[in-house]
This record gives sequence, C-alpha cells and structure tokens, in this order.
Amino acid sequence: MAARGCCPSCGSAALVEDAHYAQQQLVCAACGCVLAEGLLTTTYTEEEHLREVTYSQSTGQKEQLSRCLQRGIRRVRDICKVLQLPTVFEETAVSYFQRALQHTSFHLVSLEKKELLGGCCVFVTCRQHNWPLTMGTICSLLYAKQELFASVYLSLQKELGLSVPALSLADLVKTHLNSFRLFQHAADIPAPFVEDKEKMVARTMQIVELAGETWLVTGRHPVPIVTAAAFLSWQSLQPAARLTCTFARFCKLAGVDLPPPAHLRLKELLEILLRMASKLAWLRVFNMDKKTVVKHIGDLLQHRIFLLKNAFCLEDEEEQCATALSEGSPSSPPAAGGAAQEKGHPLEGKRQREGSPRPLLPPCLINPRKRLRTAALSASDSAITGDEPISDSEIEQYLRGPEEVRAFRKAKAWQ
Repeated sequence: MAARGCCPSCGSAALVEDAHYAQQQLVCAACGCVLAEGLLTTTYTEEEHLREVTYSQSTGQKEQLSRCLQRGIRRVRDICKVLQLPTVFEETAVSYFQRALQHTSFHLVSLEKKELLGGCCVFVTCRQHNWPLTMGTICSLLYAKQELFASVYLSLQKELGLSVPALSLADLVKTHLNSFRLFQHAADIPAPFVEDKEKMVARTMQIVELAGETWLVTGRHPVPIVTAAAFLSWQSLQPAARLTCTFARFCKLAGVDLPPPAHLRLKELLEILLRMASKLAWLRVFNMDKKTVVKHIGDLLQHRIFLLKNAFCLEDEEEQCATALSEGSPSSPPAAGGAAQEKGHPLEGKRQREGSPRPLLPPCLINPRKRLRTAALSASDSAITGDEPISDSEIEQYLRGPEEVRAFRKAKAWQ
C-alpha cells in the first residue's frame, strides 16, 4: 500500500509499507531506504516483560553487527578441535580473541591478519598452558607465512600485555617427532624403517642434550638440530638396514621438510661423536668414520660425560690448553680459529686429527666464516698517535665532578 511523502535519501515518492520479520516498515521502493519501522519483541529481557523494541535494538541486529567476531570465534574453535585441545584452552583462546578485536590496534588491520589473529590466540594459549605447539605447525594448518604470523603474534602479545613462556627444547623434540610417519606401517615405508616412537624420542633427546653441551644449539634455530638428531637416532637403532638411507630420503619418508642448515648440524654432530669415539677404549682399534660411528652412538651416549671430559678441554683445563698454546708447546691444541690455523700449520692440524683435546668452544669460533674487515685509516687519522697533549680548554670536557674541577684548578695555580 503506497504512502504519502518523499524519500529523504533519493527524493522518490515510491514509498511502500512492508512487513519485515512480522513488523511494519516504511520503505522506499527506489533505493531501499527504511524510513520508519514498527515494534517487535525479540530480546530475551524485553520479552520477559512483554515490552516492544525496534529492530535496531533487537538480537538480530546485534548479530549483524558482530558478524566478524562470530566468524573469528568459530575459526578459533575449529582450530582447537583440529588440534584436539582441552575445553579450557578453547575458552581461553576465545577470550583472547574477543579482547583483541575490542582493541583499537586491530580495528583497521587487513582481513588476512584478522584471520591469523585467531591462530595467534590459540598459539598463545597453548604456550601458557605448557602445551607443545610450534609456530610452524599452526602456520601449516592456516596456510600462512611464518613472517606474517610472527608479526601478528608479536602485536597481540604487546597490545594485550600477555606473558608467553618459551617452549623448552624437550617439548620441541616431542612435538616435532609427533609429525613423523615412521612410527606406523605404511605402503610406501619399508618394514625395516618403521621404528618405535618412545625409543626414537628418548635417543633423540639424548643427542640434542649432547648438542647443547657442545655449543651446537646456542644461537641456532632448533628445528634443523632436532631433525639431524632424529636422523642419527633413527639410524643408530637399526644401523644394518638404515645406514644406506640418506638424510633427504629419511625426511621424505618421515613426511617432514629438510631445513637447509640441517646438513651442517648433522656434520657437526658427527664430528663431535668421532672425537668422543677416539677416547673410548674398545673403539680405538677400529678405523672410525662418519658412517661407522653411528653404530656406536648408544655406547657414546652412555659414557657421554667421561668422553666429553677427555675429548675436550673443559672448565679449568681450558685455561691450561690456552696457556700451552700461547707458549708454543708441542702438545698444544689449535686455538679458536682451528680451521684457519690448520691450513697454515700442518703439524697443528695433524695433532688435532690425532685426537688431542681442544677447547670446547662454539663452532663460530672454531671455524669462523666471516671476518671483520677493518677500514683503511685516512691520512689524518693515521697521523694521530694518542700521545698528543691536551689543551686547557679541551681538558674540561674530561672532568667528571666538582672534586676533579677543584683539583685541576689547584694544579693549574701551582704552574
């Protein structure tokens, strides 16, 4: 039924009354503008008292306004269900997401970052409850780039003031090995390659601890080290059938990525094991190499403390090694730049290969890759020796307190 008047939006006179959700509305047929709306009862509190409210105050309009929040909450709950997290984790992650959307810093961010925000809330919740979850796992679940996810995660942590504990290396080993496909029989995995999960996790933990004691973990990304340690532990449990398997094939069968630095971490671990094997009595008669030493990893780990003490200069012995090296002792080991000195001094390199103990230092000091380049001094700088006299006007810049000022004035008065 047509009504009199004009639309304030477009000026059209085609105004009609339309029943929407059982209420009468005055709507412009040309542009769809709602000029007036009737009354209805849709909120729970108002219905209890039989009060009529407008549609803009009803539950339906509130749901329309919070559609982004509802979609984000569903996304958070779906992630928790996929990860099989407890209910308390899910509720905590939802509360973090609600707080984040209410914060002004996340109002104008891109849609991609808002979708990652739910994953960040789940990630924070798992870390706070000591639940082993890595950033790589949740990024693969969300098909997100780790750099973008890390930026959203840091913003969330900063704006909400969240305290997030770091994931321990032991938890990381268990989490990383949980994704391996070598613990169950499959059509594409040979039977000798299937391994017991608990045995492999236990031995991998021991190798990672050995890497931590020999400076291989400090300052490095942990995933390549854990991957290399898992490969060595897997080979050592059944060396007869697995020594011929390459590192790349192992990662392919396990269904995990092969990080580029993992080959270097594997090489460093094998070098540590070879030095330890040279100090074990019943292994000295064998000509050990990087292949055969894997067979004896169990024995090496069992006597780890004794072998490390004899294979390297530890604690107070490190000072003795440095003193012997500075004095040019014939039995002195190579210093921190062992690789560079081995090229210049063949005798020193020969003694190192024979198994003489050397200081237990980080690999960056033993085999430095990058050397600092000193800039060439200009003619004016090279002329300065540091013995030039300081003028009276300039010396006041070096005075630190009133006592020094008084002493300087008194000494000047004596001149």
